[in-house]
Amino acid sequence: MADSSDYKKTLNLPQTTFAMKANLPQNEPKRLEHWRGLGLYERIREKSAGRPKFVLHDGPPYANGRIHIGHALNKTLKDIVVKSRTMMGFDSPYVPGWDCHGLPIEHAVGKELGAKRAEMPAAEIRRACRQFAAKYVDIQREDFVRLGVFGDWDHPYTTMSFDYEADIADALGRVFQTGAVYKGIKPVHWCTYDQSALAEAEVEYRDHTSPSIYVRFRMLDEAVRELDLPIEKPLYAIIWTTTPWTLPANLAIAVKPDFEYVVVEHDGENYLVAIELLPQVVQKFGWTDARGGKVFRGSALEHLRYKHPFLDREGTFVLGDYVTLDAGTGLVHTAPGHGADDFATGRRYGLEIYTPVNHRGEYTQDVPRWAGLHVFKANPLIVEHLRETGALVLGESITHSYPHCWRCKNPIIFRGTEQWFVSMDETGLRKRALEEIDRVQWFPAWGRERIYGMIENRPDWVISRQRLWGVPITVLYCDQCNETVATPELFAKVAEIFRAEGADAWYERPVSDFHTAPCTCGSTEFRKETDILDVWFDSGCSHIAVLKRRPELGWPCDVYLEGHDQHRGWFHSSLLVGTAIEGGAPFRQVVTCGFVLNESGDKMSKSSGNALSPQDVIKQSGADILRLWVAVSDYTDDMPFGPQIMARTSDGYRKIRNTARYLLANLSDFDPATHALPHEELLPIDRWILDRAARTVARCRQAYEEYEFHVVYHRVLELCTVDLSAIYLDASKDTLYSDAPDSRERRSAQTAMYEVLRGLTAVLAPILTFTADEIYESMPGEKEASVHLTDIPKLEPLLGNDETAKWTRVLRLRDGVLSVLERARAAKEIGQSLEADIALHGNVEDFGVDLAKLFIVSHVDVKPADDSIADFVELEGAGRIGITMSRARGRKCGRCWQYREEVANDGDLCARCQDVVDALAVPDQPTI
Repeated sequence: MADSSDYKKTLNLPQTTFAMKANLPQNEPKRLEHWRGLGLYERIREKSAGRPKFVLHDGPPYANGRIHIGHALNKTLKDIVVKSRTMMGFDSPYVPGWDCHGLPIEHAVGKELGAKRAEMPAAEIRRACRQFAAKYVDIQREDFVRLGVFGDWDHPYTTMSFDYEADIADALGRVFQTGAVYKGIKPVHWCTYDQSALAEAEVEYRDHTSPSIYVRFRMLDEAVRELDLPIEKPLYAIIWTTTPWTLPANLAIAVKPDFEYVVVEHDGENYLVAIELLPQVVQKFGWTDARGGKVFRGSALEHLRYKHPFLDREGTFVLGDYVTLDAGTGLVHTAPGHGADDFATGRRYGLEIYTPVNHRGEYTQDVPRWAGLHVFKANPLIVEHLRETGALVLGESITHSYPHCWRCKNPIIFRGTEQWFVSMDETGLRKRALEEIDRVQWFPAWGRERIYGMIENRPDWVISRQRLWGVPITVLYCDQCNETVATPELFAKVAEIFRAEGADAWYERPVSDFHTAPCTCGSTEFRKETDILDVWFDSGCSHIAVLKRRPELGWPCDVYLEGHDQHRGWFHSSLLVGTAIEGGAPFRQVVTCGFVLNESGDKMSKSSGNALSPQDVIKQSGADILRLWVAVSDYTDDMPFGPQIMARTSDGYRKIRNTARYLLANLSDFDPATHALPHEELLPIDRWILDRAARTVARCRQAYEEYEFHVVYHRVLELCTVDLSAIYLDASKDTLYSDAPDSRERRSAQTAMYEVLRGLTAVLAPILTFTADEIYESMPGEKEASVHLTDIPKLEPLLGNDETAKWTRVLRLRDGVLSVLERARAAKEIGQSLEADIALHGNVEDFGVDLAKLFIVSHVDVKPADDSIADFVELEGAGRIGITMSRARGRKCGRCWQYREEVANDGDLCARCQDVVDALAVPDQPTI
């Protein structure tokens, strides 16, 4: 009997240089250098030339600071889209971009410049802002490349490039020519900290504690007589407000025309409240002696007059459909300079748009008692003054959702100021934008309702900002008659100069360089507008400045992909600009993702100390683990992220990597060009695994098309852990290890494994960018320089419905056998499953499969049915199949460890292994 260790040398044992431990943090940078040397992105572009286009347009991140985990999520999702479409036969270029104008950069530069900023000319401050933004473009570019994101990183777009600034100015001129732009005084969201107007997209709502007060306004005697009430009893209208600071601007009280209002007597005085709110009001005020009297419809109160509670001024009753019975008294304090509804009502009644608050949020001299005081600081003083004058009925506090500036996070105010607006209705922009929404495919589908509601209900777009770092609103004013100059010729000249010198030219060149024609009044003296454009107008022009300018792209693009906050941001502004001047939406599809939360479901933030940076994750685990987390997550909702989640992601990664490693190790002597068998010659089990792989690849292709990246991961993991590791690889091990190296059976298995690995690697490449390339590099045969130069194969399923159903039955039978073997192993009746024989009792069909290999036992026998057998499975069409186990007959082969009756002594060889060993001992004969 030979030493069994000698037989080990005759086995086809797995061997590969593909490492079990990935060492991604160390190896990924080396692969990045390798790709740079290859010029990989350029080679992908060359390979894709002439294919159908699929263009994802990059929404520009803001160029300040290192990237955070939200950036990593966003860019990885986009990269998966671009790579998957490229590998599914499309020409899918990716041009990254950056948003470079705006307040955060201006503030950061202001802090760096300190006191000297006040002495610097505007152009010099703007140059400092430009340098600041350029620095962070470079920093973020390096971070994104480290994530494995492919793109034209050497030629990105930035909103501060001269060409882009020229295109913004040109786009503004085109919107002007539609007649949609106007200048007017309107209440707008105003940040008193940044001292600038804010667009809807720049406002976020947070909990805030405000005063909640009920104030009485005494009606004039004429009003009392008009209502036929006793003149000797004063009549008060009670309003409720959470913004006492707006009371100095009160000019009206609004009521709803069809509401009923009741006169309530309390303590010898009369009060007016909505009749439906009377019970709550009386209870809140503690008016136990209150008695109801006359009832009036709201329409009867219109134009009645009242006295301001602490100013020498009168106000008037007006009608407003926005008055509700949800809270308060049914009478609404109205300050036309400090609210959208108030403004509309004031305009309807010819009231002054009165705003006694300056750009710093301080009262002007129009309110001498609190002049120079910030309105929020004045709140308690006003409440106290109301109390002293007897006008305060009740004072409380309330925590409610309140608008905040999304940049500085401070609460904001509504303030009437002169601004530039784009009208939503004057030229039908709202109607056309709503129609465009229904021509776009939204992922997830609820995105349509979200943006539709926002467009449907939004006010006119305030596009002016009282800042410096941005693209100026390039209009002129006549010094003599103040007429506005906004001609096509002016905008054309501006765009020409900006394209050569950038928007700084507006601050450096004289007016005469932009405009020379005299005003209609004859004057030739003009001054420039000093406001700049809303940065959302900047980024909203990207489809013009990038998609229409870059020859490799195209308008409209196929998809925009951003966070769901962009329904009110970039999606929103791009839709409006595109509809206004190009006649439609610049995108065919819109995909949205959620925000990243910590593992407890709380918002991540540096200030809370619960934020993990992508740089730290990459340094510890590698970019591919971070990318896999993106793919695993249901990105359409907010996503938890943290150490435990990354650990689970790493577990999934290891299962995939180990499967790939095992496949590679069994292909070390396989050359697909000479050893691969045609599909029709493969063994049934090899055809089965190829069929499973083909169906997996097909489902993954579909998932990529539908942006369901988690489906790709789960289908691949299922193929690796269930179909391959739990079934096929175990069942094929004997063939791979023990059969003759060049046997048909072994080459059949290797053919299947090669094609499975080829499909698996390609499907994984858009997600596991580094690892898939490492796998591909280790695969046998001739190949491209990178997996990213290949396509995801279109593998055809090999099995029809009947064969698939047969495999469902045989695997069901296998489950029953494994259950019997597991119990026998636990009872110490056997050690390894090869020590067992299995008998199947019943009408067992010919599955065409080596059942002993599939069950990993030494023998399988079919015997007559026996209903007394306790272990059985029910198979469709075959009924009950009993399962019994016995110790394997024969002796153990010293090479393959199977039990065979021809083995005379333990450790001797079975007939199969003897033939293989004998063949290996015969030297190759020379070819004649």
